Amino acid sequence: MISGRMLDAVQCPDCGRPLETRGDGLACSGCGRQFAANAGYLDLRPAATFAEQTKYLDHELHADARHESIAPPVLGSKIRNDMLRKFLAPSANDFVVDLGCGSGRAIVWNAGCGAAMLGVDISPFFAAEAVDRADLILGDLRRLPLQSSVFTKAWSLDVFEHLSPQAFRDVLREANRVLAPGGALFIYTHVRKNGWPAAGVRMVNRLARVIERAGLLDLRQERLRKSDHLNPIADHDELKRVAAECGFEIERITYYSPIIGAFVENILTRMVERWMTRRAQSASAPAPRGEMTDTSAPVKAARASAQARLRRGGLLYRSLLAVTAVMSLDIWLFGRIPSGPYFALLRKPAGGRTHHPEGTA
Repeated sequence: MISGRMLDAVQCPDCGRPLETRGDGLACSGCGRQFAANAGYLDLRPAATFAEQTKYLDHELHADARHESIAPPVLGSKIRNDMLRKFLAPSANDFVVDLGCGSGRAIVWNAGCGAAMLGVDISPFFAAEAVDRADLILGDLRRLPLQSSVFTKAWSLDVFEHLSPQAFRDVLREANRVLAPGGALFIYTHVRKNGWPAAGVRMVNRLARVIERAGLLDLRQERLRKSDHLNPIADHDELKRVAAECGFEIERITYYSPIIGAFVENILTRMVERWMTRRAQSASAPAPRGEMTDTSAPVKAARASAQARLRRGGLLYRSLLAVTAVMSLDIWLFGRIPSGPYFALLRKPAGGRTHHPEGTA
């Protein structure tokens, strides 16, 4: 979807000038660069490619096709989305940007709040539902193709841990620039320093590796997803200093030590996925002699089956909601104990200075 409101909010990622409709696409009114607009989303990546690139651009990382469709949020994804709603409370009066939107699922999940929403991600792996129903931009968070002070709220989930210290600051400054004075940014990420509850998470993860060696689960995809974690912030004191440096005040923070969550998602869920994958493998036809077997096909089939069942609701969905409620005890038990993972609401002061990158107005 490409709405008029999104067209009014975008700008050239290279020179910061407004874009204008030209033929089937857009063109910069300043430098004249043309941009594609024929895939259901806008490709507004900067002409110069940053040396630091995320592994989320790799097709291998998306081999399980989890991005291709959107199921209702359950387990950890529901906890994060519930905290987003609690902290940020988007409403019909808001214009919200999802920084690092991935498949676009959080925008689809929160469409009922009535806010106008827009997603930006450097990786083109958008879900079909998101392309059909949401405004999406293929762009770099370090040079947002968005005009200054146009959004009232923003969120960023599971993004900042993938950034270097400099990129972390660049993205925060850009978030500050596109937010109106008084605007809020909700983030979920983590710092390197953990509190004592993290010992429980480490114990669960060690158990998961033992079970993996027994062949009962497979953590390779999860290790790949975390392989480019750069963890730019050491602790919460540094987070406060960097936020202030980039024009934000930390208004609210809740820590998240997912001990129960780690057991559910890193062991129980992965064991079920392993079982479903093996069942899909046994049901698939063998490849003709001399041809390579597509090892990702059973994984895709298993995930697609699970997502379809969740969309239908029923016993599975209700059961996972009950498990999610148990997982939320992690927040109730440990939410006030400083630890690595955290949910935070950052506020751009009403009289705060808007950060502008060099060369833009």
